Amino acid sequence: MSTVGESPRASTGVSRRALLGGGLAGAALTAAAPTAAAAASGPAAPATEDWSSIRDQFALTRDYAQFTAFILGTPADTVRGRIGEYQRQMDRDPHRYGMGANDMANSEVTRQVVADHIGADPGEIALTDSATMGLGLVYRGLRLRRGQEVLTTEHDFYATHEALRLHAEVTGCRVRKVRLYEDPARATKDEILGRLRRSIRPWTRVLAITSVHSSTGVRLPTADIGRLAAEINAARHRRRRLLVCVDATHDFAATTHSVEGLGCDFFITSGHKWLFGPRGTGFVWGRREAWEALQAVIPSFSEEAIVAWIEGRVPVGPPGVLHTPGGYHTFEARWALPEAIRFHRGIGTDRITARIQQLATRLKEAVAELDHVTLRTPMSADMSAGIVCLSVDGMTPRAAAERLIDEHRVYAGAAPYRESYLRLGPSLATLEDDVDHAVRAIAALR
Repeated sequence: MSTVGESPRASTGVSRRALLGGGLAGAALTAAAPTAAAAASGPAAPATEDWSSIRDQFALTRDYAQFTAFILGTPADTVRGRIGEYQRQMDRDPHRYGMGANDMANSEVTRQVVADHIGADPGEIALTDSATMGLGLVYRGLRLRRGQEVLTTEHDFYATHEALRLHAEVTGCRVRKVRLYEDPARATKDEILGRLRRSIRPWTRVLAITSVHSSTGVRLPTADIGRLAAEINAARHRRRRLLVCVDATHDFAATTHSVEGLGCDFFITSGHKWLFGPRGTGFVWGRREAWEALQAVIPSFSEEAIVAWIEGRVPVGPPGVLHTPGGYHTFEARWALPEAIRFHRGIGTDRITARIQQLATRLKEAVAELDHVTLRTPMSADMSAGIVCLSVDGMTPRAAAERLIDEHRVYAGAAPYRESYLRLGPSLATLEDDVDHAVRAIAALR
């Protein structure tokens, strides 16, 4: 980050960088402060030759089979070590390690590592504390013209629906929902694409979708939806083009690792689910031209924004930086996110995808043989990811989950939707024996 001259509005003679670093002393000390660069260039991940050794690197209890760890993951040992290192530094000397330019430098490293991982430009990345925060930034910040609408689906999560409702409440824009399939277990790409095509109107400005539905486990053909949008946009003016916004919470790090080829305009996710990164981390990636359709919602603490405020002008700079919410965050988690990406890449992203699909298929094939269980998630790996949803005859999803936990020591959950199912998600914290144990436990739910 380049050093800039003195502000015409500052009468103390303190430079802009010094002001952002917490005064002259803060600026001087920041230069010596450790940065997150160590997480990007440190030693490779520990041995990952077999899945049992990978499981050993998580502090998760062995008293239960882990099928909900993807909801709020536990970082691996190396990631927890990095979090603790940053936390100790800031607890000991917050002026040096936790303020101003040091945060900017460390966050910039995180932004760069995330960008490299997903194949994007770092200036297009906004750092957040969660996918929910990212959805709020995107949907609340939409600049819609009179008569334009947002099209979403009946299958999206509360965070998407509520963010859109709050936006509509303030702006008066229209939000419309479409049902993409009737029976999730039999959902097909052609059915989903056909229903979307028929639902998009000339005045539809935004398509708000979720790449993997946590309610059913259905995985949308996101790349095909992107191609559909490109076909529609070929006949539209730039300011009326259809923006495709993807909540990738249950896709990122489970099946998708790159935004290349997705054809979307915004990609919103968290780092504490399938990535098993630090809790309280997430990001939004947006195409540079797509960011123009958004108004920043929360003031940025970036150098670009603060200097512009001092000089009495509108900030100009990388859109991802300007849309990153300011304020003090759990910086030790944000700065340690690169270590989680390194851990993932050390195992191999394609290898992780194959592993999650293998375990999910093992679970689906086994429960499909039980005569008192109805599988609600597609069997095909093309139409599903790591989430497996099912129904147990004569039992509510919540009751089934409670019995699995209390009687069989299997962590499962009930998806919080109007149409709710029993939900299990095999992940990096799951072994084959855990899947087989879960199947026996589900078989006992009669």
